[in-house]
Amino acid sequence: MSAMSKEQKGNALVEKTNWKVYLKRYWQLYVLLFLPMVYLFVFKYVPMKYVLIAFKKYSIVQKVGEMPWADNHGMQYFIQAFQNKDFINALKNTVVLNVLDLLIGFPIPIIFALILNELTLKRFKKTVQTIAYMPHFLSWVIIYGLAIQLFTPTNGLVNMLITKLGGTPVPFLNDPGKWVGTYIFLGIWQSFGWNSIIYLAAIAGISPELYEAASVDGAGRFKKMWHITLPGIKGTIIVLLIMALGNIMGSAFDRPFALQNNLVMKNAEVISTFVYKNGIKGLQFSLTTAVGLFQSVVGVAFLLFANWLSRKFGERGIW
Repeated sequence: MSAMSKEQKGNALVEKTNWKVYLKRYWQLYVLLFLPMVYLFVFKYVPMKYVLIAFKKYSIVQKVGEMPWADNHGMQYFIQAFQNKDFINALKNTVVLNVLDLLIGFPIPIIFALILNELTLKRFKKTVQTIAYMPHFLSWVIIYGLAIQLFTPTNGLVNMLITKLGGTPVPFLNDPGKWVGTYIFLGIWQSFGWNSIIYLAAIAGISPELYEAASVDGAGRFKKMWHITLPGIKGTIIVLLIMALGNIMGSAFDRPFALQNNLVMKNAEVISTFVYKNGIKGLQFSLTTAVGLFQSVVGVAFLLFANWLSRKFGERGIW
């Protein structure tokens, strides 16, 4: 026992010494990390005390601690949310749109990265990459303006082309069902090039010797892609998939808000726009705080479940 304790003390001393040496050697990295940590603390952790608003009757003239507790043991606004048909519709739309984004949009950056990796002409490859990345830097207001020019039934470029080919105009932005397809398409178009950067970086880390050995064995491009490239980026794919699953209940505000209109609100209203309309415009702060808290808790539950499932199948999770 004494020998073990001495060994453990020795290991602890070595670890402590290594930590000091590492800190002394790379102190610049910790200095660079200081500002992001301050940002996270001030804008992410300090506001968490206002989560209590979900359990209290909000009053603009009182501090959070002074506000009276809501009815039903503080659960009044959670019950009110689930009795609200608009919230139930927004919840359903959020899940449906995010699942479609995941099923359709998640594989496309992977496929795009694999195709780019196989291109041999460097100038053409860089041109394709640049064109694919550019939509990421456009705001959703600009993208919606482009969508109007392309997809409106009367004078949209796509519908004009359909009409000239003998077809009938398609209400891409006005029909609820077709709006969903347009929403998913525009989301993929805007993000797939940028999202492929991570996969291209992972592919660049694969040893060239593996490809050389496969060439000696007579493997073609497709077999190299299937047996070397994909297994080489499997860990990256799993981590990003876990993070995407954690966002199933989340939704950005700008994309649905910019693309929705009164004709498609049945399918276009999501939790973020519901919170904006009822919280910011409707001044129902306790209700929308309860909705946001519910959304966050379910998102964390999805993230934990996906990480647990990944580790259970022998893959590396995010921690």
